[in-house]
Amino acid sequence: MTVMKKFFSLLLAVALALPALANEGMWLPLLLNRNYAEMKEMGLQLTPEQLYSVNNSSLKDAIVSFGGFCTGEIISPNGLILTNHHCGYSAIQSHSTVENDYLTDGFWARSYGEEKSNDGLFVRFLVRMEDVSERVNTELTPEMTEAERDAKIAEISKQITEEATDGNEYEANVKSFYHGNEFYLFIYERYNDVRLVGAPPSSVGKFGGDTDNWMWPRHTGDFSLFRVYTAPDGSPADYSEENIPMTPKHYLPVSLDGVKEGDFTMIFGYPGSTDRYLSSYGVKQAIDKYNPTVVKIRDRKLEIMKKYMDRDHATRLAYASKYAQTSNYWKYYIGQTEQLRNNNVWAKKKVIEEDFQKWVNAKPARKDKYGETLTLLEEAYQESDNYVEGNVYVLEAGLLGSDLTLFAFRFERMMQAAFATREEMEEKMDAAEDDEQRQLVKEEYEGKVNAIMAGINETVEEHFEGYNRQMDQERFAALFQMYYDNVPQNQWPEFFNIVKDKYDGDFYEFAEEVYEDSFLTSKEGVMEYLEKPKEKTLKKDYAAMAGRQLYVIYRSGAEAHAGTDAKMERGYRLLTAGLREMNPDQNYSPDANSTMRMTYGTVGSYYPRDGVFYDYYTTAEGILQKEDPDDMEFVVPDQMINLIEQGDYGRYANSEGELPVCFISNNDITGGNSGSPVINAKGELIGCAFDGNWEAMSGDIFFEKKLQRTISVDARYIMFVIDKYAGAQNLVDEIKLVNSNNEPMVDSKDMPREAKEVMN
Repeated sequence: MTVMKKFFSLLLAVALALPALANEGMWLPLLLNRNYAEMKEMGLQLTPEQLYSVNNSSLKDAIVSFGGFCTGEIISPNGLILTNHHCGYSAIQSHSTVENDYLTDGFWARSYGEEKSNDGLFVRFLVRMEDVSERVNTELTPEMTEAERDAKIAEISKQITEEATDGNEYEANVKSFYHGNEFYLFIYERYNDVRLVGAPPSSVGKFGGDTDNWMWPRHTGDFSLFRVYTAPDGSPADYSEENIPMTPKHYLPVSLDGVKEGDFTMIFGYPGSTDRYLSSYGVKQAIDKYNPTVVKIRDRKLEIMKKYMDRDHATRLAYASKYAQTSNYWKYYIGQTEQLRNNNVWAKKKVIEEDFQKWVNAKPARKDKYGETLTLLEEAYQESDNYVEGNVYVLEAGLLGSDLTLFAFRFERMMQAAFATREEMEEKMDAAEDDEQRQLVKEEYEGKVNAIMAGINETVEEHFEGYNRQMDQERFAALFQMYYDNVPQNQWPEFFNIVKDKYDGDFYEFAEEVYEDSFLTSKEGVMEYLEKPKEKTLKKDYAAMAGRQLYVIYRSGAEAHAGTDAKMERGYRLLTAGLREMNPDQNYSPDANSTMRMTYGTVGSYYPRDGVFYDYYTTAEGILQKEDPDDMEFVVPDQMINLIEQGDYGRYANSEGELPVCFISNNDITGGNSGSPVINAKGELIGCAFDGNWEAMSGDIFFEKKLQRTISVDARYIMFVIDKYAGAQNLVDEIKLVNSNNEPMVDSKDMPREAKEVMN
């Protein structure tokens, strides 16, 4: 392409980008008829039944909830799952050793027999969803307290789910929408045999690391591959060598057409949580108190972890997943706080609330119904301001601060169950009338105790695998010291007073004694204790004491602040209902709550700030521009460098000879959508979503129409890595590759040299 042609292409891209506004809304597939006309106008070529159907194969049947924390999609007739590298990170880590470091080197199964099973990993397919709002709401009255209302909702929801799962193996739950104004039933089929199939090295799948996280432009191949297995008859089953690859109801063909500015895109997935109805009071609390507290604690936690991970390869492998999880939302809260300020979200919320209050005051009936709304929210946040930071410390620095604290709590809880079961057995044996009855009691309860002990042993093995005691001791000391120094004494756990009196408030000195004396700080100590377990020993142990007391604070906080929580719950229910009544022509989408949603939009460039323009896609050239062999986040494998330098992209190059790596669209996603398929107007996979953009990180609270972007790995880069980089021909053959005209897919090596040139 000549320079002049490129110039006009750029002008066209800019012109198309100007009016492109992000499309707010994470929509329930059941209700897509409300949006279908707009989707059709934007380019969708499928019918509503092809998107969501209970009786026939549809797109929803190719989408899975991956482990309950991410999304995946079926991309072959043999149950192959595509998701993000960071979603599969923990599974990849679990199979990695110093000798076989799959995190660093990647992993590719060349046959079914090489695919690796993953304990505890599951996927769920949505069978159907149903609006049960009328059934629930008819049982609720305005006179009910929030506690009474919650209890009644739980009671009815239990009845509904029991009816839905009677006589089948499905799972079901009823979820609240619009802050308790509507209710929907979701029925799922769960599969527990999910095996690792392929993963690029972290230098591809995590390229850019924390530096590039939440940023555009991006050059990250954030994908991994798994497979669902079933029993020989096709039914869900736990892992067995007899299991076979799943035959799905629907799978997504992979398009090699790529994307261009303005192309229609839709994303199916399981977004975790948004807070779009958050009040101005909530925004202020997030900026001033909640977010900075999380960031401050995680700053210190990450600093300590990185110090020890950099020293030792085995520790780096063992803690890689924990570090990544901690780091991801550490940067998220930094970005959200910054953009809440930059995008002036508090002021935008105030405008909405002022308009709402004017509307309420306009009619006596509205004042009767909604008059207390904003007062309830203001009072609730004034009250919660006093303890919100303490709540963060309980979790972030307490229960989740060091590995020891949470392990000690879990261990003691399981041991208490074992002690209680033994005690019950002894009582029943004493009451037995003869030896035969005593033997039956003994057999019954020994089985129960053995099951509990097996669970304890499993927990112990998991906890101490790769455990770095020295690192954990420093985290224990440093994070509890922060807790002690920053939280009022009336919100301390009781053992803090022991540290205050006995150790002059020095948690480093306290930690030395705990890690020296507690049997819970070593596997040998725990196993020795289990030979002759005593309740008294466990009760006196400082580590067990810390876990127990922190959990009590965590649970008792809900009881202590029940009145405040009730005000907040009622305030948001009224605000949400009132806004929808005030604007009847506006199609409000419900907040994300880990249920299946569909969002639609278009591919689009944007202006992040004055004088700066971001194009809608990146290419492999950018990988070499970022490459830095001295920075672990930007190391590029030699093989990848060679392929890019040679322009050896195969059929995955675009018409200009470039290898697209990532692209952006204005779809509405959030955490939980990681791994979601980006689908074109014909129902074909064009990418895998993995991130949002920095400038719109306030988007979970207030959707930024001009800025909000979803960052996705281009399907062509995914296939390039599988094919040209990994040489996994077995996987290439399994995936259905399509293009718009069924034309031969030209290999980039056969293109004229000038077609490969990239404008500097």
